[in-house]
Amino acid sequence: MSFPLLTIITFAPLLGALVILFLPKENERTIKNWSVLISLLPLALSIFLWFAYNKTSGGYQFQEVYSWIPQLGATYHMGVDGLSVPLIFLTALLTTLGLYYSSFTIKRRAKEFFLLFLLLEMGMLGVFVSLDYVLFYVFWEIGLVPMYFLIAIWGQAKDRPQYAAIKFFIFTLVGSVAMLLAILGVYFVTGTFDIVEAAKAKPFANDMFLGSLAFWGFFLGFAIKVPSFPFHTWLPDAHTAAPTAGSVILAGVLLKLGAYGFLRIVLPTLPNAFKAWSLVVVALGVISIIYGAFVCMAQWDLKRLIAYSSVSHMGYVMLGIGAAAFGMGATEQATINSQAMAINGAALQMFNHGIITGGLFFLVGIIYERAHTRELKKFGGLSAKLPYYYGIMLVTAFASLGLPGLAGFWSEFLVFRGAFDLVKVYAAVGVLGIVITAAYILWKIIQFMFLGDYDPHKIDHWTNLTTGRDEHEPSDMATFEKVTMWPLVAFMVLFGIFPTPLLNFFNLAANELLQRLM
Repeated sequence: MSFPLLTIITFAPLLGALVILFLPKENERTIKNWSVLISLLPLALSIFLWFAYNKTSGGYQFQEVYSWIPQLGATYHMGVDGLSVPLIFLTALLTTLGLYYSSFTIKRRAKEFFLLFLLLEMGMLGVFVSLDYVLFYVFWEIGLVPMYFLIAIWGQAKDRPQYAAIKFFIFTLVGSVAMLLAILGVYFVTGTFDIVEAAKAKPFANDMFLGSLAFWGFFLGFAIKVPSFPFHTWLPDAHTAAPTAGSVILAGVLLKLGAYGFLRIVLPTLPNAFKAWSLVVVALGVISIIYGAFVCMAQWDLKRLIAYSSVSHMGYVMLGIGAAAFGMGATEQATINSQAMAINGAALQMFNHGIITGGLFFLVGIIYERAHTRELKKFGGLSAKLPYYYGIMLVTAFASLGLPGLAGFWSEFLVFRGAFDLVKVYAAVGVLGIVITAAYILWKIIQFMFLGDYDPHKIDHWTNLTTGRDEHEPSDMATFEKVTMWPLVAFMVLFGIFPTPLLNFFNLAANELLQRLM
């Protein structure tokens, strides 16, 4: 029996949650420290996985296959490839940073918060390692309940957290039911719940009607999670209401589950149906890019602005995936190369958006803990008062708008480079999103928050997070806030200058996917 690396990575958070369950709620510091400590185990193992994965052979590695529910034909099948390895690392990293940050900011019901957060991590990791539909679906649903409670209980009362949580729950549940029906359809045709074997069988290859039904079942499940226009309306409410770490995980990882589903399941399993409906996916991606960016221009709540920016930035992912699907069946090497570029760009955008927008939500939480408001009109002139915070925000915001030399540039470049050869008109329209993004980042965030003169009368009092006292002027970032942001900023710069470590994984997965579909 091989070492169950993926099982340990996935279920280590559950172990942490079980320990917390039996700890007295009065021992808040012990609960917080234990949560951060146990989250380091999946993070350390994900780093090991990153370097241990054999990029020369590719394919699914570290596989674990055990009999699970033989009456259903369901197996406990786990494995990772070039697509899932970086996303596992992203999940473990953001979870650790979220728990560390929350250990200083969560003041009530700490036991429940940290227990739920670890359960959420288990669900997300499980999705990225599952190679069985039943296992995939179980982990997919596990993440729904903890996030519901994180929003409903720890959200700010003025942001209607119960409404946002219920809206998130209903949207996601509807998508899950549609996905379940599609899974059952694939099972009835192929006779297996194994994701890899089902993809090899090419269900509904000769029945476009049933293939389209299965496609739209999966599409609803995954597009709601992304979320793609017009299924995005739950996201701004959920983000606005969620606690800071919840928003980080929601934007950094949970949105990626939907995009991952398109690449892991829909494209390899239903290539003909995906190709037939690919222009719809491309169009919705372009609409998401432009619509999300325009709505950002109208926002004065900083957190809501960042939430809508996620709708826009995840549109690039949909554009890349849809463009690659549109090129299915081509034999020209140039077209195949463009497909690979589009998939590379989409996967890279998934990772980069995680570290960039995760960082932006941390920064929103940092300023909110001081000012007790997110209204942009209340700020101004903060560059002189918070120089360290200003510097970190500049790097993160510029990475978000795709400035060359920072991580966001390469993913957008590859998406458009691939899409221009495949869906030229749609890609050309989508470029407008880059211009609008630059406008709202520079105008709404940089200008309104940091430039101009500081007006001490706009905000009644500022909280000093180091001393806990209210003061007349803002204090710069505390040590724990700097520690939270340093890894994210480092990756923004590192992968902006040298994206090869990520592309080595994603390009491998993209080429393997395209070879299987030829």
